[in-house]
Amino acid sequence: MPRLAATPALGLFPPIRKGAVDTLQFNIGRLCNQACRHCHVDSSPKRTGPEDNAPAGVVDGVLELLRRGPGLRTLDVTGGAPELNPHFRRLVAEARRLGRTVLVRHNLTVQFEPGQEDLPEFFAAQGVELFCSLPCYLEENVNAQRGRGVYDKSIAALRRLNAAGFGMPGRGLLLHLVYNPLGPALPPPQQVLEADYKRELRARFGLEFDRLVAITNQPIHRFREDLERQGRLDGYMSLLRENFNAATLPGLMCRNSVSVRWDGRLYDCDFNLVQDLPLRGPDGREWLLADLLASDASALQGLPIATDQHCFACTAGCGSSCGGALVA
Repeated sequence: MPRLAATPALGLFPPIRKGAVDTLQFNIGRLCNQACRHCHVDSSPKRTGPEDNAPAGVVDGVLELLRRGPGLRTLDVTGGAPELNPHFRRLVAEARRLGRTVLVRHNLTVQFEPGQEDLPEFFAAQGVELFCSLPCYLEENVNAQRGRGVYDKSIAALRRLNAAGFGMPGRGLLLHLVYNPLGPALPPPQQVLEADYKRELRARFGLEFDRLVAITNQPIHRFREDLERQGRLDGYMSLLRENFNAATLPGLMCRNSVSVRWDGRLYDCDFNLVQDLPLRGPDGREWLLADLLASDASALQGLPIATDQHCFACTAGCGSSCGGALVA
């Protein structure tokens, strides 16, 4: 466990700035086939309107930005269940044609939605890197967090991904699993938990995957509301602040990425995106995708990053980002 630094004075998150931006994260919409208790985006099957999902024009703008910006080497597609946006497959295929690494945040059960049955084959053909939600290797814990029947569907979906080559040695198709704690607690050490997952999933189901990603629950939206109902929000916020670890600051995802929301607005990260803490450009204005298209991602380097209390979730203990723990 890393040595923890003292919580910043007055409980304020320390000022941080952007480095070189090489990752474009695109939240393509909040439509999802699940409504998980910990979801920071507040996604659900009810999010069907145009105000919650990227239209063709925003998708086209993202692709144009990738064409113009060779420094943007990675496209990280999230949601909702991003696959449910009608422009998702075109986005992935064109980004891969442009030579970009494409990451997809995949909830596994979306494979069983109408018209999505061939997702494993599509992902394999495009050579995407998958981050798949599986908050535990035990059925009871998964269903408690994500809904009844989700565990069985998730295992079936993982079998299909293994059959398509994902997570299998020598195939080059990366399959990562994503762990979230069940409640207001920090994740255990990622490497230890990964060993448990690999042992249990291999023994129980013969499943294989590449890496486990442990992500701390963000105290925003649905998870925050759950904590408030239980009277546990203040305790959880204290836990995050008391476990602040300065060693995590250089690796925060907000430092090398920019997030595009489904409506074309820009943010430092997906958490700021749902908190509506906008990215401000060099001119001090709230920037839109159109502003970035008129400039360049290099214009973001050195800009101050918008922060608030939820940022302590990313810097507690071993740290947390969309790529998992930040320090060993």
